[in-house]
Amino acid sequence: MAERRIENGAPEDMSADSPEAGLLKASGVTGSMTMFSRVLGLARDIVIARVFGVTDAADVFFLANKIPNFLRRLFAEGAFNQAFVPVLSEYRSQKSHKEVLTLVNSVASSLGGFLFLFVTLVVLAAPWIGFPIAYGFTDEPQKFALFVEMFRITFPYLLLISLAALCSSVLNAYGKFAVPAFTPALLNMTLIGSSFLLAPHLKTPELALAWGVLIAGFAQLFFQLPFLHQINLLPNPKISRSHEGLIRIKKLMIPALFGVSVTQINLLLDTFIASLLVTGSVSWLYFSDRLMELPLGTFGIAIAIVILPTLSRKHAESSGREFSETLDWALRLICLIALPSTLGLVLLAEPLLVTLFQNENFTASDVVSASGSLRAYAFGLLAFMAIKVFSPGYFSRQDTKTPVRIGIVAMASNMIMNVVFYLNGMAHVGLALATSIAAFLNASLLFLGLCKEKVFYFQRGWLLYLARILIANLILSLFLFISSSELTTWLSWSTRAQILELGMLVFGGVSVYFTTLYLLGLRWAHFQR
Repeated sequence: MAERRIENGAPEDMSADSPEAGLLKASGVTGSMTMFSRVLGLARDIVIARVFGVTDAADVFFLANKIPNFLRRLFAEGAFNQAFVPVLSEYRSQKSHKEVLTLVNSVASSLGGFLFLFVTLVVLAAPWIGFPIAYGFTDEPQKFALFVEMFRITFPYLLLISLAALCSSVLNAYGKFAVPAFTPALLNMTLIGSSFLLAPHLKTPELALAWGVLIAGFAQLFFQLPFLHQINLLPNPKISRSHEGLIRIKKLMIPALFGVSVTQINLLLDTFIASLLVTGSVSWLYFSDRLMELPLGTFGIAIAIVILPTLSRKHAESSGREFSETLDWALRLICLIALPSTLGLVLLAEPLLVTLFQNENFTASDVVSASGSLRAYAFGLLAFMAIKVFSPGYFSRQDTKTPVRIGIVAMASNMIMNVVFYLNGMAHVGLALATSIAAFLNASLLFLGLCKEKVFYFQRGWLLYLARILIANLILSLFLFISSSELTTWLSWSTRAQILELGMLVFGGVSVYFTTLYLLGLRWAHFQR
């Protein structure tokens, strides 16, 4: 790899023939496709808020859908992806294409078979499993019965999306980032379509959302199959329990099931406790989380997806210096994005919620309530992104035990803070704040572990780099504080005026931020790898 210099506080562009010359481009492709999906997701949430509002049935759907989505993060985007990609990357580097295909077939058979049995058992036992999950609904029989019905409809999504995640992992490992990044958009398209086309024909309109989730699972799986066929890796599930690669993946997955998804476990705990609070608490947390997920999913997850195969190859090639440089590069990018995103969500919480969601179904009171939890989640955005970057530093080295130990500490801390904040009357805002604080604890321990194991160390130029970012964020804060209006003013405007004003604030803030960085000497070429 070409020798790299640090200038003006950031790494310079690397030579074009470097094996990692496309990292920034790959992140851009993944990020742009993910951005498209997230914008559609935002449109989906706007539709849900405006069509269904904050109702008992909406709370029921959000909780019923939370369970398969939580397990999706564990089986699909979480533990499975982190265990499968390093082994797949090693096979790709060191073995024949036929052996790679055999691995993919074995994994598809094992994962699909296990989840099919698991999903079947859960659907049959839904009333009993639902009792502790939706305990806050049990005093209202109709509400609980609706939860069980929605739970049975949405839960098979876990099987479909996990197999879709297998396809995405293979495509990502072979540098095909655009298709997997676009695939989540199909869920958003389906939910929007179901809200308008299916909901009017159902006695309980919110059931359309549950059916939309299931339909989207089939769409996300079958959409990717032709692209796997193009690289001759279309899975043909074959039982092979003794396959060496499959055995290693299972060993890596068992601890990773917990360690990589601590944030999601914390969010699930938030939702469970919120079901004990006043009606609307689950929905307020949901909409807050969705806005926080916009920058997290677009940038944090995109960077994590791109660096995992690279880190896995660097570890397999024993390239310790390049391994550390890749982590350093990723950390610089998330600092560049997370800090202004946090400021934007905190300072524009009410304008965002009013413009996107507020109407007769999502009232001004809901805006005020949701803005509190949005600010609390935004506080932890840097930590949420850092976890996405630091976790691959362990999983790429096939170390799943350390994140588990750290995850246990973080989740226990979150549970304690949930109870403390709940008892102190902080309601749903306390739940969101506890999750953010726990995320900082998780990220800090992951970071210290990487430093202790000497697989990560800061490259030159960090002090100047941070100084530039902090100055730019200070100027951004002043711009947003001076330019934004009071909540009562936003509520008095028409929807068109709200959209125009919010657009000027967002694009104006982005322009101010990056113009300041440019004037301070930071260039996009500094992030090329």
